[in-house]
Formats: sequence, C-alpha cells, structure tokens
Amino acid sequence: MIQAITKTNFFTYICTEDNKQDLNAGKFHTSYLFKFTNDMKLNGGALNSVEYFYPFVIKRNPRFNLFSFNYSATPDMYQSGINLLPAGYWKYEIYEVCWEGDMIVSSSTAPATETDVLPVDPLNGVVKGLVTKGKLYLAEKDGEQEVQYQQYQEPASNAYIYTG
Repeated sequence: MIQAITKTNFFTYICTEDNKQDLNAGKFHTSYLFKFTNDMKLNGGALNSVEYFYPFVIKRNPRFNLFSFNYSATPDMYQSGINLLPAGYWKYEIYEVCWEGDMIVSSSTAPATETDVLPVDPLNGVVKGLVTKGKLYLAEKDGEQEVQYQQYQEPASNAYIYTG
C-alpha cells in the first residue's frame, strides 16, 4: 500500500520487474503508466474518478523501482504533476509502456490510457500490459481536514453551583 498526503510530493518503491511484460525492452525504453481510481464523489462530481500519470523513475533495481510523484495544482499526466483529490483510498493499476526508439514521455508519443493505441512508430510507446495493482491511502494535509476539531480548554477556575 502506498501512503501519501494531499498536495505534497511523495515517493514509493513498487515491485514492477518481476511481472515485466516485454523482456526485450531495456530500462531506458520502459516507462510506467499509473491509473488511479477513486470510488467517491468530489463536490458533486462523477463517481469513479480516474487519474492517469507517468511518474519519474528515480531508481531501477532488479525487482523494484523507486517512483516520484510531484504535486501540481494544474496537473499534467506526462510527469509534470498530479493532484489527487479527494483524500481517502484510491485503487491503482500500473501498466508497462515500451518504446523501440528513444523513450519520450509526452502527449504525442505516450499512450494516455491503457487502451490507447498510437500509430506504429519507433518513437511511440506501446502499452504491453498490467504489471501490478494495489491501494493508495491519501491522507489530508494537516490543517486542511474537511472536519476539524478544537481542543476543549478547561476553565482556569472552578465555577460550581451549590443548591439546597
């Protein structure tokens, strides 16, 4: 499970290499498309909001990768930033995307969804398949919770009322 806080950058290690789809694609020709799905509504929006994102792969190991997710108030799925709202539990799926030529993650060379098919070109990425899936718990940033509680302040003196 990934754990993160809203409106902040976060990093996560995820085991992706043990389910690699294209064994011939080198590490510099492979990227990962994340699909985040939330079952809750946000301000009257649609159910099952879906967000796609290509995170930076900071470190590649034989079994797992270190991914970097950057926060942006104006999100762009092609590695510039993501803004997941509302807080709570999100499901994620990770798809392997491979290039024959140079890997360039942009709106014209990388698939936007797991079912997107681009024209055949060595510079265009191809979704090879699902690598792994799991859950993300997104906590609210301190001070920005939807429900906030104030600590009860005990009075400085006792004010008792005595009767009879």
